[in-house]
Amino acid sequence: MKYFTLIIVFFLFSCEEKKDVLLPKSNVSIVKNVEDLSPIYIFFKTEGKDTIAEVNRKNSIISTNWIFNIDKRLPLKLVIPEVIKLQEKKRAEKAHKNEKAENYYSYADSVGKNLAFLPFTKVYYKMGKPTEKDAIIIHFKKQSDFVLFDTTEIKKIEILNYIHRMDYVVEPKTILVFDKDMNYEEYIQNKILVRELENKDKTEFIF
Repeated sequence: MKYFTLIIVFFLFSCEEKKDVLLPKSNVSIVKNVEDLSPIYIFFKTEGKDTIAEVNRKNSIISTNWIFNIDKRLPLKLVIPEVIKLQEKKRAEKAHKNEKAENYYSYADSVGKNLAFLPFTKVYYKMGKPTEKDAIIIHFKKQSDFVLFDTTEIKKIEILNYIHRMDYVVEPKTILVFDKDMNYEEYIQNKILVRELENKDKTEFIF
C-alpha cells in the first residue's frame, strides 16, 4: 500500500461532505499488510466548544479484519467507549463469526513511509481505575516523558529495561493504565513502545 503523506486522508462522500481522518504517526511498522479488511472510521468533529468522536462503520463486515482509522487528535475518553461498543458487537456475532478475523489500529510509519497496523483483537478495555492487587501498574500520563511504575516515576523510554532488571520469583501481572485525556496518537505511540508487556488477558484501563 503506497504512502503519500504523513497525514492519511480518507474521503467519504455522504451528503456531499468530505471528511478527513488524520492518522497517528510512529517510526516502526508492527504489521505492514492486512488482507480481507473492512474499514471503520472515527472522525474528529466539533460542535461549538465540544469535541465529538463520529463513527462510520457502514462498510464493515463481521467476518473480515476490521481496520480502525481513528483521528489522532481525539482524546481516549471519546475514542475508547466507541471502540468498546464495536468490539462487543463483533464478539457477540455468532452467525457470521470468523475466529481468524482480527482488529487493527492503523497509523503512518514515518520512517518506512507506509501505512502500518497495530493488532488489538484480544484487548479488553475498562473505563476507570484498576483495583487489582499483586500486580504491576504502569500509568501513562498525558504528554509526559515519564510513567508511574506503581509509585515510582521512570523515564518512559527506560520502562522495559527497568522491568527486565526486576528479580521476581513469580512474575506479577502487568496492568497498563492510560490517561483518559491523552490523545489517540500518543496512545498508539505508547502502545508500540511497550507492546511486549501486554498480558494474556490484555486488559487496559482508561482513567
